[in-house]
Amino acid sequence: MEYKVEDQTINTESTEQQSEAVQPVAAEAPAQATRAPRRYYEEASTTSHDDFDWSVDKRNVASYKEDVRQSMDTMYGGTFKSIAESELLSGTVVGLTNIDVIINIGFKSDGLVSLNEFRDMPDVKIGDEIEVMVVQKEDRNGHLHLSRKLARAARSWQQIVDFYKTGEVVTGTITSKTKGGLIVDVHGLETFLPGSQIDVKPVTDYDQYVGKTMDFKVVKINETIRNAVVSHKALIESDIEQQRSVIIGQLEKGQVLEGTVKNVTDFGAFIDLGGVDGLLYITDISWGRVTHPSEVLHNGQKLNVVVLDFDDEKKRISLGLKQLTPHPWDNLPAEITEGARVKGKVVNIEDYGAFLEIMPGVEGLVHVSEITWSSQPINAKEFFKIGEEHEAVVVTLDKDERKMSLSIKQMTADPWDTIEVRFPIDSRHTGVVKNITPYGVFVELETGIGGMIHISDLSWIKRYNHPSEFVKVGDKIEVMIMSIDKENRKLALGHKQLEEDPWNTFETVFPIGSLHEGSVTRRDDKGATVQLQYGLEAYAPMRHLRKEDGGTVEAEETLQFMIIEFDRNDKRIMVSHSKVWEQVKNEEKEAARKEANAESEKTKSAVKNIQNKVEKPTLGDLGALAALKDKMKKAEGEAGEQ
Repeated sequence: MEYKVEDQTINTESTEQQSEAVQPVAAEAPAQATRAPRRYYEEASTTSHDDFDWSVDKRNVASYKEDVRQSMDTMYGGTFKSIAESELLSGTVVGLTNIDVIINIGFKSDGLVSLNEFRDMPDVKIGDEIEVMVVQKEDRNGHLHLSRKLARAARSWQQIVDFYKTGEVVTGTITSKTKGGLIVDVHGLETFLPGSQIDVKPVTDYDQYVGKTMDFKVVKINETIRNAVVSHKALIESDIEQQRSVIIGQLEKGQVLEGTVKNVTDFGAFIDLGGVDGLLYITDISWGRVTHPSEVLHNGQKLNVVVLDFDDEKKRISLGLKQLTPHPWDNLPAEITEGARVKGKVVNIEDYGAFLEIMPGVEGLVHVSEITWSSQPINAKEFFKIGEEHEAVVVTLDKDERKMSLSIKQMTADPWDTIEVRFPIDSRHTGVVKNITPYGVFVELETGIGGMIHISDLSWIKRYNHPSEFVKVGDKIEVMIMSIDKENRKLALGHKQLEEDPWNTFETVFPIGSLHEGSVTRRDDKGATVQLQYGLEAYAPMRHLRKEDGGTVEAEETLQFMIIEFDRNDKRIMVSHSKVWEQVKNEEKEAARKEANAESEKTKSAVKNIQNKVEKPTLGDLGALAALKDKMKKAEGEAGEQ
């Protein structure tokens, strides 16, 4: 049967509310009868059972008082639990299906938990007590949604937090390796084990720990993201600390213990004393000098050490090895006395000298003044090399202070005792340049014997601004002994004295007023240095550098210069370029003046001859005489201008 509602056709299987809102219509009824009046629908909307009294039974023969009804409602509501989502509850397994486990938690309906969450309980059965979490009280299908997995995770996290607060040790299984460490399963919760927290020793191979079950300590948690960090190293350190406290409590200074070399470093070695480490510093390894502890010790080596000091608060133990043997100075051989010759190895070099190790723990100092007989300063770091062996003489010996001074130069006789015989004055020798200063060159003639060549004694003819312009360190140079200062161990040497003084000859080659070609090598605001022949240098003041065209002589120009000063004693020559062209002009003027004077004398002689020949002058003679006088005056005027 079909019903018509507002021109819509519905089936008889529609809801009761829809069926009550319609009226049956005969198939043969006219079309206008298919729509019911609007008033009917308005009345139908108010004819529900909202005002039905549920306190009266269906036969309408009984009713309950208000207090009784409330009491019965309370009794009925007490038969159900009040639950909240994310709440942890204990339930009982009441049924099993192929995909779910049915659990009764005392709610109005049973809950379902996926069978996948029971992989660790393959033998789950009806009647087992299971802790679950309420995920959703009623999903869209009306089912109570529970989760055993979330319950375990929540319970595990709560346990992790409790372990973190109490410091309790937890047991976990390492499940996999990740970047920077390992993943540890602790009561079903994944935690992170950093690589630095696996062991007290550095660990590089993480794979060897995967699958192992170990004890850990929770060292860090993050409540927001529920992340936890665990440490196995913390447990090891805790055990070591307990052992350390016990061992340190039994230590005494001077106590000898057996230990094993655990780690060798640049500054010493760590010794394992059986649960606690002590430091054997490098200076306490041997009475002799040790460059690096690895020269004496190696990892795993067993040895006896003595306790030098320990600190209960800082838990530090200082150990010694050399203290187990007597100090070498206490057993110094009898043959080592002042004046004795000894051999030692260079173990340390300082600016003031070098230390030679005569025997392990016994050293002597060779001061720089005891290296050579030379009075010139010596750099100990250039003379000595670490590890070299040298023979020396014991100069002083103090066993109480444990000090010894040595001398290398006293291995040979003092060469200055016979200096006059071997290096007499004016004798010629070849030496090696050892040092150069602004004022001279130090030359070594032989070991312990040397002297200085003053910068003025390097050359007769050339002036040097610095001796390095003439010679370099390491060069060989010929010298002449100028003087000997035996008391101060000094020799005055000369190099230019090997040749005769050429200035006696130069005085005739470069007389004052002579002209010579010269090249300007240096130029400044005061003047210029001019290179003359034979390698001589002259100086031209600025006022003597003026050219004929008004310019000034510049560097690297080659011109004519006049000698205006020659000092043989001071080895100084002064020259002038201006004098050269000024002299030429003066000579030209003098020649013109002489020529004019000669012409004037000639005219005067001609006039005198005419006067002597004419007794009485005529008008013609007077005219000729006047012309001669004018010519003479003109010649005299030109001579005056010159």
